[in-house]
Amino acid sequence: MPELPEVETVKRTLENFILNKKIKDIEVIYPRIIEDDVEVFKQRVVNKTFLKIDRVGKYLIFILEDIAFVSHLRMEGKYQICTKETSLSKHDHVIFYLDDDTQLRYNDVRKFGRMKLVDKESYKTLKPLNQLGKEPFEADVNEIYQRLKNKDTAIKTALLDQTLLAGIGNIYANEICYAMHLNPQTKAKALSKKRVKELIEVSSFILNEAIKQGGTTIHSFSANGIDGLFQVQLKVHMQEKCPQGHDIKKISLNGRGTYYCPICQKARR
Repeated sequence: MPELPEVETVKRTLENFILNKKIKDIEVIYPRIIEDDVEVFKQRVVNKTFLKIDRVGKYLIFILEDIAFVSHLRMEGKYQICTKETSLSKHDHVIFYLDDDTQLRYNDVRKFGRMKLVDKESYKTLKPLNQLGKEPFEADVNEIYQRLKNKDTAIKTALLDQTLLAGIGNIYANEICYAMHLNPQTKAKALSKKRVKELIEVSSFILNEAIKQGGTTIHSFSANGIDGLFQVQLKVHMQEKCPQGHDIKKISLNGRGTYYCPICQKARR
């Protein structure tokens, strides 16, 4: 699933291709991608211009003149800029025809991604964005500590809770735990305030480094053909050895594949 760095990379890439371009028409091949009535969506968006792209957590917000729509890529959604000569893929589900004869195509192998119309001025106060926690870059140590100190769940599971910290997914949660020498099965409530401060700092650092490298390319993530390079810096996720040469162990934690080093990330009481 694309996480915060991947979605930020998509945002920055698309800004170079679609801003100030008008949508001449929309073709919706798989209607379930659109959470609104498809005809209403088309009526509100056709003949409007892309003015800005925002990102909140893992969500993209495309802002037009008098309306906006939120897009969540879910598992394997991606946007691609194509010419009209480019053959249609069987996984292209929504096509925006732009006034320079290029096309913005939403491609999604699993068809889990969604788009929804929102008010362009108040979208952050509406569902689903108003249910998200702050991103690590803006998180308050005291607030996160208070949220964690009563949580009996594993810290890895807590990191995946988007209402706690927005933008962290499975890959970066594994990497954050390793960077902190923290066993992912450690109870969230066991972290001291000092460790929570470190958690926020480490999370911010790793996400920023991944953004600089264009995200992590695993399976099908690609920002219009621009593949992320952070995967070459992954320490534990999908690795066989950690940087210290120890064997990586993979377990399922709350249904999520979890990679960690039992030596570097020893469980503590």
